[in-house]
Formats: sequence, C-alpha cells, structure tokens
Amino acid sequence: MNEDQFFLGVDVGSVSTNIVVVNKAGELRKKLYVRTEGRPVKVLTEAFKTIRQEMGDISVAGAGTTGSGRELAALMIGADTVKNEITAHGIAAKRVLPEVNTILEIGGQDSKIIILKDGIVYDFAMNTVCAAGTGSFLDRQASRLGIPISEFGEYALKSGSPVRIAGRCAVFAESDMIHKQQAGHDLCDIIRGLCEALAGNYLNNLAKGKKINGPVVFQGGVAANAGILRAFENALQTEIIVPEHYDVMGAYGAALLAMEQLSRSGGPTSFKGFDSACSEHNTKTIDCGGCSNQCEVVELSIGTRPVARWGDRCGKWAMR
Repeated sequence: MNEDQFFLGVDVGSVSTNIVVVNKAGELRKKLYVRTEGRPVKVLTEAFKTIRQEMGDISVAGAGTTGSGRELAALMIGADTVKNEITAHGIAAKRVLPEVNTILEIGGQDSKIIILKDGIVYDFAMNTVCAAGTGSFLDRQASRLGIPISEFGEYALKSGSPVRIAGRCAVFAESDMIHKQQAGHDLCDIIRGLCEALAGNYLNNLAKGKKINGPVVFQGGVAANAGILRAFENALQTEIIVPEHYDVMGAYGAALLAMEQLSRSGGPTSFKGFDSACSEHNTKTIDCGGCSNQCEVVELSIGTRPVARWGDRCGKWAMR
C-alpha cells in the first residue's frame, strides 16, 4: 500500500459487524462484513485479526464507531468518535453522492429514512419495533422457501402478476405467504407481492408526512435485494441509487467522521492499536447489591485484566 495512514470505521449491529479501512483521501481500501451472531466482542476481535492479517500493522490515524454496539466497540478499540447510525449513514451517502436528498436504509433488524436539506440531516425516522422488511425477516423467508437469499429478489423480477400480501407485520406477512402458497399461487408472484407489501409498509410508516425528493439512495444489506429495490422505484416513480459499498455505509460514515474529528482537533488518535484490538476480550456481569437499584454492571477485560465497567447508576464500579 502506498498510503501511509488510514482511518477505521466500525459498525456493530445486531445482525452484522462491519469494518472499513479508509485512506486519507476518504477512499475505501478494505471492508469486512461478518455476522454478529449474538457475540459482538468475539466477532469484533476476530474481524480485527483478519484486517491485520490481510493489511499488516497499518498506521491508524483515527477510528470511529457506530451501530447499536458502538459504545462497546469504542471501549474495545479506543475510538476517537462515537456516533449514531443516522449521522454515520448521512455523511457516508453525502460523500458518495453530494446532492443526495433522501436515504432509505434497511438493515438486519431495523429500518430508517433520512431526509437531508442543503447537505445536512433535516429529518429522520426509525423503525425498531417490527421486523417486517428487514434483512433477518427476508433471510427467514428465503430459508423457509429453500431459496438462496442472494437470488430472492430475482424471483420477484420474474413475476408477471404479483399477489397481495399483508406487509404491516412480520407475523401476518409470513402467514399470508403460506396461505397464498397453499392456494396454489406462483412462487415468483408471491415473492413480488411480498416485496411490494414491504416497500409499501416502509413508505406508509417511516416516510409518512415526509416529502421524498431525489436523488434517493438505498443503503443497508437489503439494498442488494433487486425485488425490494424495484418495488421502491415503482412506488416512488423515480430511480434509486444503490452505492457500491451499500452494505457497509454505516462503517464508512464512522471512518469519515473520525477523519473529520482528528482533522479538527489535530491531536493523536485514541486507537489502542492492533495488539489491543486483537487481544482476547471477555465480558461478565456483576450484580451489585449495594443499594435497592440492584444494578447489573458489565465488566470488560483483556485476558484477566479489567479495562472498563459500565451499567451502574452511581458510578461506584465505573470509577474503579
């Protein structure tokens, strides 16, 4: 590699953990997309080992984290900036397409819409309650139907007459799909009906009351589903852009935010280095009976050495 310094972006979600390596020009040089599988600490450690094996001990000028596990990841690696997914996805989309006005993002367990105005996040909405339309729901349906998830959307494109599927709820959608199968409807028509129902549900809930102006960018793992993409384009009557690195845009945004932070501060990075990031990390729960709050304290250790504690309301454990 000719570049001498890099920035790391880490996005730890409930379904996937993503890491990107970005050079000083903001160009993505390496990305890693792995399943979290309910073990964010172990998966993150193994992911950094992979980055180190493939890129060596590169010079890291800054690191940023985002996602539902951003605080945990920040403690493990020593992040310079910790930002929510809305901010991370917004800055990543703006970097890829400066004139972007609307971002549709559907991940493994949640979905969100982000409206930008003059390049700044103006409005947003998130759905973390219902799994309908998320990556995990589509994975489950593909598995139930015996179809590789990579081909799921292509089935929808082959349909000539989509059936109506109730897409308001994951349970109802699956039940309706089974009913349509038992009634003898073509599988391609059922899958297309599902894609249209899920896109409609997204727009009726998250986008309700919001003016969707183009250009529109589609991000998150579900952006790879051609059926969902076509359903959104038909519903909005506009072309939707899927970025090259649609699956790791949160991590990309975190890396860009770290670059921006270090550029402003001019200080050294807080990144602990690959030796620390690749070390064996363990967590355990401590039940504190010191008062009636009965806090459940999480302790993070490298080997046998505690390096952080959080979860207590009074700070007794965190300060130790």
